[in-house]
Amino acid sequence: MSSGLPQRLRARLAELAEGKSRAGLAQRSGAISEKYREFRASSGHIGGADDVLAYAMSRMPATYAAVERVFAEAVMRAEGFEPRSLLDAGAGPGTASWAAVEQWPEIEAVTMFDHGGGFLDLARELAEGELPAEVLRGELLRPGLGERKFDLVVASYSLTELPDSEIAKAAQGLWRHCAGVMAIIEPGRPRDYARLMDVRRALLAEGARMVAPCPHGDECPLPEGDWCHFSVRLQRSKDHMRMKGGTLGYEDEKFSYLIVARPEVMAQAVPARIIKPVERNKFAVVLELCAPDGLRREDVLKRNAEAFREARKVDWGDSWG
Repeated sequence: MSSGLPQRLRARLAELAEGKSRAGLAQRSGAISEKYREFRASSGHIGGADDVLAYAMSRMPATYAAVERVFAEAVMRAEGFEPRSLLDAGAGPGTASWAAVEQWPEIEAVTMFDHGGGFLDLARELAEGELPAEVLRGELLRPGLGERKFDLVVASYSLTELPDSEIAKAAQGLWRHCAGVMAIIEPGRPRDYARLMDVRRALLAEGARMVAPCPHGDECPLPEGDWCHFSVRLQRSKDHMRMKGGTLGYEDEKFSYLIVARPEVMAQAVPARIIKPVERNKFAVVLELCAPDGLRREDVLKRNAEAFREARKVDWGDSWG
């Protein structure tokens, strides 16, 4: 389960929400979520400061959990990678920047950009005195960064807002600003997975090295109608439950992602990736795997004691082998 938003970030959000109607914020959050499900760009349905705050209180916890999970994978695969600079593209309120600085405290400079003025204002307020942040206005296709390079580039739930014809071009543009590792996190929906595969092809053609989740750089072997995505569980605070209109004390966030790197970044190969929820019973653990040679199912039987013990520890999204 995700460790949740850092305490200092939760405190900042609580300060900004003090004195505001939680019912009003929850109503705005519900309307925004409905537009989100319709694939509407945030610029079309997020207006003033209360809309931005409602969005942040509703979506930051789940977005943070997904990004945190992806960054943990980057640490496992690229053990010697120690970024000093970060570019957060389409940063929104800066969720990915917070996750990055928590994962890599050695980051000395954070650059966030977004097209939305309200998001930029909130990102500045949240980061003030806490993150070494530069907050800029920019578009994913035209970030206005010149020839600047960054050790770590992240696009978190931002490419999803672009039309199909622009998403690969935007990713290629961000790659040109990457000196080390680039992570792209998108909603775990069939539409976003299909678009992410277009991005994957474009980045590999640019010379990017696949780090995760894929154990190879070949075409995705999943059959039509299936899609590669993962899930992370997070606890909900009382405010988060109000924003989401939920009764459960937890939420499962589905996401898809890519991590790629420059060839000079040392990264361990993924032997195989668990791409479906793990099935367990008293006699076996059943793993659905994507491996360098394609898809396969592995039944780890109890009689193979050591392998069975290891298989009982793994979960959907982990590597295996």
